[in-house]
Amino acid sequence: MLRTLSSLAVSICKDGASTASLVLSGRKPKPANVNKIEDMSFLHSFGIECRTDSMLHCQPALTQIPVLQIVKESQQQHGLRHGDFQRYRGYCSRRLRRLRKTLNFKMGNRHKFTGKKVTEEILSDNRYLLLILMDAERAWSYAMQLKQEANTEPRKRFHLLSRLRKAVKHAEELERLCESNRVDAKTKLEAQAYMAYLTGMLRFEHQEWKAAMEAFNKCKTIYEKLANAFTEEQAVLYNQRVEEISPNIRYCAYNIGDQSAMNELMQMRLRSGGTEGLLAEKLEALITQTRAKQAATMSEVEWRGRTVPVKIDKVRIFLLGLADNEAAIVQAENEETRERLFESLLSECRDAIQAVREDLKPDQKQREHSLEGDSGKVSNIQYLHSYLTYIKLSTAIKRNESMAKSLQKALLQQQRSEEDGKRTPRPQDLIRLYDIILQNLVELTQLPGLEEDKNFQKEIGLKTLVYKAYRCFFIAQSYVLVKKWSEALVLYERVLKYAGEVQSGAGAFTNSLKELPDVQDLITQVNAEKYSLQAAAILDANDNPETESPSLVKDGKPLSERFETFCLDPSLVSKQVSLVHFPPGFQPIPCKPLFFDLALNHVAFPPLEDKVEQKAKSGLTGYIKGIFGFKS
Repeated sequence: MLRTLSSLAVSICKDGASTASLVLSGRKPKPANVNKIEDMSFLHSFGIECRTDSMLHCQPALTQIPVLQIVKESQQQHGLRHGDFQRYRGYCSRRLRRLRKTLNFKMGNRHKFTGKKVTEEILSDNRYLLLILMDAERAWSYAMQLKQEANTEPRKRFHLLSRLRKAVKHAEELERLCESNRVDAKTKLEAQAYMAYLTGMLRFEHQEWKAAMEAFNKCKTIYEKLANAFTEEQAVLYNQRVEEISPNIRYCAYNIGDQSAMNELMQMRLRSGGTEGLLAEKLEALITQTRAKQAATMSEVEWRGRTVPVKIDKVRIFLLGLADNEAAIVQAENEETRERLFESLLSECRDAIQAVREDLKPDQKQREHSLEGDSGKVSNIQYLHSYLTYIKLSTAIKRNESMAKSLQKALLQQQRSEEDGKRTPRPQDLIRLYDIILQNLVELTQLPGLEEDKNFQKEIGLKTLVYKAYRCFFIAQSYVLVKKWSEALVLYERVLKYAGEVQSGAGAFTNSLKELPDVQDLITQVNAEKYSLQAAAILDANDNPETESPSLVKDGKPLSERFETFCLDPSLVSKQVSLVHFPPGFQPIPCKPLFFDLALNHVAFPPLEDKVEQKAKSGLTGYIKGIFGFKS
């Protein structure tokens, strides 16, 4: 209907005296007679303002375009959900081509370029504003693509800055056009915020922290005001952009000199999604630089009563940040964030181990001999390698234990999950996790330099018993599901045995076992499960006699004659199986019919004397005649 209105011209005449011309999209209408003045209210329903003078002029409503909504939806649907900026740039180029073709706003032809600019006179169609917005988005996406590639090719950074400046230029043009009286107030504010956002990103890349902070603050203020002016559903988009900008503002403040901003940045890092965009890599680099400054004063580390010098910078940085990373894992808001922090810590630990392993190669021949009289059986570098390996295996155990706890919570809500139609967790999933934990504990006992540490070996042994108890418990749970009552009962007894050994031997290791799952809770749960198991086994045994018990074979019939009834036949598993009667008995069958030729004696056959005489004359003479073609 709107398209029809934009292409047609309506003239309303009253008594032939006054005429209202409706001009849409810059086209002059053709006069037409309309007898009903009620058509004016019909025009108002489309947001068209009409004035009745000697000549009534009708103008379209103010141009409006939801800048942030268009940008976010386009980004999420065309590649940025997976960080594919090249795909998004291709989408922007295709959409620009479609818009220029639809608006007939082409830049010349294939032979000659003719530059055109969007002016205020043609802003009656909001697609002209969308044209400039897509130009800015295309330049921005190209800059972000180059930012990813600049990690390996530093010279692409110059092109990156050039494209960001181009994006800012298009955003300035969008803001200038939106200052027109033909654009509504909301679009003006969104254009200003978009301009401030791109300007802040450009200044951020130039490391002009004060200018970047001012631009980001302006953008944040505008979006906060817009969020307060609309409903909650509409304000979600603006609040998300504010959350994206806040880490950048704190990072700029830190670089200006605000030392308190570092703590806020670390708290933002602990959120569910972490930091994204421009700040993600810079924040990690900032944390590494801060730890590197502190690592200059770190020269040694003490573990299990032995002091080891630390000469590798990467190992120093890792050991300095170990306590912060562990505290961050404890303070994580949800399982997803905790899993991400575990993976980050394990990655850093693997890098540190690799650095130590490279220094360990020249010392490999002497690693079984001590460098000092009381330093143990292994060298300092080998002992440091054992320490880092211990950290890695301990972190992997904590991660798997955290995953096991989340699965146990899901098992408790199994009935609800089944109603929702989702896949329910099974005890077998937990068994696999505890298998990995037990394997990690075996590796801990084999670390070089700790073979003669009796306390360490006993501590690992107690931890092994704890996790074996939990593993047996979930194996028993899996047997319960398939109604194997006797196997499950035996495993429950073994769980109690392991738990009793832990309680009897955990006298001097109470502090080290505090972080492990509570064995007493497991004992209580096993005792309750045992009673439930016995009751279920009794009920299952009582249900079986109610069914008809199969009778034994007494009549000696073979199997082929009793397919309809089920009965126990021990001979079926023996060497003399009675399947059919063999040899089979004789049965009467109809004989083959006899045929008598009754007409043979009454038939007169034709004479055959001429045939017989011709056959008698045949011989050598007849053969020669046949060759030369003579007939007899």
